[in-house]
Amino acid sequence: MRFRPLEKLINLHDGYRRSFRIDELALLLVEQDGELYLLEARCPHREHPLDAASIRDGVLECPLHRYRFRLTDGALVQASEEPCRGLKTWPLIYEGNEVGLLLPD
Repeated sequence: MRFRPLEKLINLHDGYRRSFRIDELALLLVEQDGELYLLEARCPHREHPLDAASIRDGVLECPLHRYRFRLTDGALVQASEEPCRGLKTWPLIYEGNEVGLLLPD
């Protein structure tokens, strides 16, 4: 496994949101209420980008069809049409002054 840095800790703040593309992964790094989350960057319902999604009470809402997902584990908590799977999530790794994730070699 290799560490892939995403952001320097000094740049993080509440409300931070940034999308990343790493190989085939589309990721969204979010800081909300002092916690960091790494989620897939597109809604599994219709692949809409989530970088403009609203977040309230630990729940991210897709702006297209209002599907709602828990930040902590990506679980689907509300569907407006047919159900879909939850968002994929990844554990964050802190190394020095950066946060990132571990990727297979």
